[in-house]
Amino acid sequence: MSAIFISKYNSSRFVLTGFPGLEVSYLWFSIPFSIIYAMVLSGNCLVLHVIRTEPSLHQPMFYLLAFLALTDLGMGLSTVHTVLGSLWGFVQEISLDACIAQSYFIHGLSFMESSVLLAMAFDRYIAICHPLRYSSILTNDKIMKIGVAILCRSTLLIPPVIIRLKFLNYCRPHILSHSFCLHQDLIRMACSDIRFNSIYGLALVISNLLLDAVLILVSYVMILHAVLSIASQEERIKSLQTCVSHICAVSVFYIPIIGLTMVHRFGKHLSPLVHVFMGNIYILFPPLMNPIIYSIKTQQIRRRIQRLFYLKEMC
Repeated sequence: MSAIFISKYNSSRFVLTGFPGLEVSYLWFSIPFSIIYAMVLSGNCLVLHVIRTEPSLHQPMFYLLAFLALTDLGMGLSTVHTVLGSLWGFVQEISLDACIAQSYFIHGLSFMESSVLLAMAFDRYIAICHPLRYSSILTNDKIMKIGVAILCRSTLLIPPVIIRLKFLNYCRPHILSHSFCLHQDLIRMACSDIRFNSIYGLALVISNLLLDAVLILVSYVMILHAVLSIASQEERIKSLQTCVSHICAVSVFYIPIIGLTMVHRFGKHLSPLVHVFMGNIYILFPPLMNPIIYSIKTQQIRRRIQRLFYLKEMC
């Protein structure tokens, strides 16, 4: 028995965790999760379609929104096969290589979304604090350079810590905390020296997520200072309303990350269901909510979508 037990731990396959103790209800859980994934994919594709087909939306703000929608679409596509597969019962395990690849995309897309939100905060800062110089500062060429910088930052800094996962010895139980792979989940099962992964991973979080959050906060302090200097109250409200969508997007991104981090760090005594629940919020809530937020709060997007569905009804 011990030989089988050890060989199982040394295998290169990992067990996905759905909702522990609720396996008999997986079919019922799969219904809302399927609806959520359908909304994530269709909602972000709709935003991309509207921005691509509407010439009036070919502006820096909406190019960044398209980048955000692409990121959310990528997050949905990178996790749908394991999350729904585990609930439908045809995917119960994942190989080490597939797990490493999935963790790369999940963490890379998270860093990318954080970077896009920072770029959008800069866009709002220029639009409110320097409105007369907006078109000369944020040209299409500048937006393209920002996009390339975001892509490089999100994809080129992660490989050292992700590649090292391939060479670790995993001798602890190969049971993941979620129905998808995260870097912190894999190093938890390793018996090798993980100091590099821990230190480099922490440095990545600080230099990406934490730094972006601080810079976004600083940008809004400067925006608030500029808005309060406006004499007309009506103009103040109008200026702040242009930031509502972005503030909501920042909230739905950072709150789940903070929650998942707190659960992983301090919630070892909590039920595994709490870990699973927070993990699914982390990967699904931002991609689900961002198209809804921008479709409701952004007038140009809302009108174009209404016109699109009106034309379909007429046909």
